[in-house]
Amino acid sequence: MLNLVESDSRTFYQVLDETVSLLDAARVPYVLMGGVASAARGGHRFTHDIDVFVKHEDADRALATFTKRGFRTEKTYPEWLYKAFKKRVMIDVIFRSTGPVVLDDEMIAHASVVEWKGRDLRVLAPEDLFVIKALVMSEHTLAMDPRWMRHVYDMLSVVRACELDWDYLLRRARQGPRRVLGFLLYAQSLDLTVPNSVVRKLVEMLGIA
Repeated sequence: MLNLVESDSRTFYQVLDETVSLLDAARVPYVLMGGVASAARGGHRFTHDIDVFVKHEDADRALATFTKRGFRTEKTYPEWLYKAFKKRVMIDVIFRSTGPVVLDDEMIAHASVVEWKGRDLRVLAPEDLFVIKALVMSEHTLAMDPRWMRHVYDMLSVVRACELDWDYLLRRARQGPRRVLGFLLYAQSLDLTVPNSVVRKLVEMLGIA
């Protein structure tokens, strides 16, 4: 007999598989972000929800796809976030992340299909994942989200586990260069590989050289 943790994990993966299958069948452009993307990119933490990043113009179609298949759905925050629920698993349908960051064609082009837990998943490029995680780390996050350390861990895992395209990261960092620089310096302080040239370019970008 499965214990509660095993049962919850099995349910999570079943809903994850159905989520991916539905969006692929509906031809909704999307990438996975959040905890699933972080784990697939080399992190080692379990997540209890599924974060799907879509373009604003595709958000209603994505939500309707879930509704037709029996998910409970809601337009939680019409300016940036919808939600779908099935078997106690929550799917966040995100169309504007912190920054604000929106899913664009360049981001889709740099995403890739990664094997994780025996399944193929289309996930954010590690560079986009790092930038989005850095931008999420605001004063509000530190004060209101008791799990804020997971974002730091995810960023460090990306630097540790992935072969990063630093030129691409620098382009995406223009949405928040000071925040990105801060966390790259922190990664450097832990002896993770961050080229000094990247740090210098971010400093120059900020005009504080």
